[in-house]
Amino acid sequence: MKQYKHLIKPYIIWAAALIVVPLIMIVLYAFTEEGNSVLTFSFTLENFAKFAESTYVNVIVKSFRLGIFTTVLCLLLGYPLAFIISRCSEKSQAFLILLVTIPEWINMLLRTYAWMNLLSDNGIINNLLEMLGMKPVSMMYTDFSVIVGLVCNFMPFMIIPIYTSLSKMDKSLIEAAYDLGANRFQTFRKVIWKLSIPGVLNGIMMVFLLSVSTFVIPKLLGGGQYMLIGNLIETQFISVGDWNFGSAISMILAVIIILFMRLMKKMDTQEE
Repeated sequence: MKQYKHLIKPYIIWAAALIVVPLIMIVLYAFTEEGNSVLTFSFTLENFAKFAESTYVNVIVKSFRLGIFTTVLCLLLGYPLAFIISRCSEKSQAFLILLVTIPEWINMLLRTYAWMNLLSDNGIINNLLEMLGMKPVSMMYTDFSVIVGLVCNFMPFMIIPIYTSLSKMDKSLIEAAYDLGANRFQTFRKVIWKLSIPGVLNGIMMVFLLSVSTFVIPKLLGGGQYMLIGNLIETQFISVGDWNFGSAISMILAVIIILFMRLMKKMDTQEE
């Protein structure tokens, strides 16, 4: 192994330059006042205290509300699909998983623009409704359009972990449950569901974190009127130019994410 250590050094340098240094800069900006020079820093906690204002608290509450709703929808829609895929033949499973992952090959911005074409007042859906003699429906810039965009963009992140857990399941346990007199519901609740918990928790964690921190989908499908925590960070860095407050929000979001990941890990350990 020693002879390969020199191969690791470029990756360490790359990680330090692109991950560690930006994190240090974010922490530095979060705990300093605006307008400090490179050599003189005035440390303060005002950036964090500012986040306690009702305006910003409402932003994080709305972000979590949409994130939870998106995660629940992805779980309700994604679990049955993952279960159906896991019950198919191996060749069919590979093809179906390919269909699930193909949308992720396309840039999220392009996928969001596609949904704008579908949901807009003069979009494809409303044109079809008019052809059928029905009145057009206003869908853009609503909770509906934002949630549709979030669910469709992040659904694969729920399906793949659940499918992985289900496909690795020992099928003899299901047969044993039936042999012992369990019906389909009891077998699902006591065997299939419990064995798929690790995949469910991983899917919940990924979808929730992505939903809470995204800013492209709420900005485009919400028409700029949906200020979520991701949009707030973007605004502070790009529009307002308050890097200090933006860094403080980023740190708060990072702490929330770490705590959420710890909670999911603890739940996974308890289930095991």
